[in-house]
Amino acid sequence: MAQQQGQENHEEKPALSWWQTVASIASAMFGVQSSQSRKRDFAKGKVWHFVFFGVLMVAAFIAVLLVVVRTMLHNAGM
Repeated sequence: MAQQQGQENHEEKPALSWWQTVASIASAMFGVQSSQSRKRDFAKGKVWHFVFFGVLMVAAFIAVLLVVVRTMLHNAGM
């Protein structure tokens, strides 16, 4: 019976929203994620959401860096 209650409690946890997932990934990328948020992510998050948004956010970060570097080089006359 105790095992059934444990399973029911596990199923009742709501999944993270898209915004919570993105905010969690962003804070983890900058190294400022709290221990409480990390525990919540492992308990409620779905791995494929983190993989998908993580890859997108890393690609966006690299694209922004490329644009900034090319703009600076262009303005420097190179």
